[in-house]
Amino acid sequence: MTTPEFVIELRRSIGHAPLWLSGITAYVRDGEGRVLLGRRADTGLWALVYGIIEPGEQPADTVVREVREETGVDVKVETLVAVSSSPRLVTYPNGDQARYLNLSFLCRPAAGGNDRPSVSDDESLEVGWFRRDALPSPLTESTVDRMREVEEWLERSAGPGRDRAASFQVG
Repeated sequence: MTTPEFVIELRRSIGHAPLWLSGITAYVRDGEGRVLLGRRADTGLWALVYGIIEPGEQPADTVVREVREETGVDVKVETLVAVSSSPRLVTYPNGDQARYLNLSFLCRPAAGGNDRPSVSDDESLEVGWFRRDALPSPLTESTVDRMREVEEWLERSAGPGRDRAASFQVG
């Protein structure tokens, strides 16, 4: 994962001490119900797209940026479906430590935009659309948790007499 410049600057002052960071997860579903996943270069595991929110950046804008950077796919953010904090401290191979506040968003390919995934940066080895009953393996633990959160939200929002949440404006 490419480390944002603001984190590199903080690390110069605090070293490997734990940071509290805000991040996003993009659960991107196409018209066939397939989910967009990438195989991470750092672990070799499959995952939803996620990333760190830059200072001053709107979370929905982070979603659009991260999905485009990591998969080449243009997305529209439909709604925020879950907010959660990581129960465990993450320690990276270089010794850096962090905990995350995560915002999970439901997204779809943007009308008129690119919907063909391709490896677009050095963070992914492969990217693609996968049916829910044919997911690649192994998935990251956080992806399993976040997919469950989104799918539980989808089940609740599909109940009788319930309206879908309002769409987010990006930009």
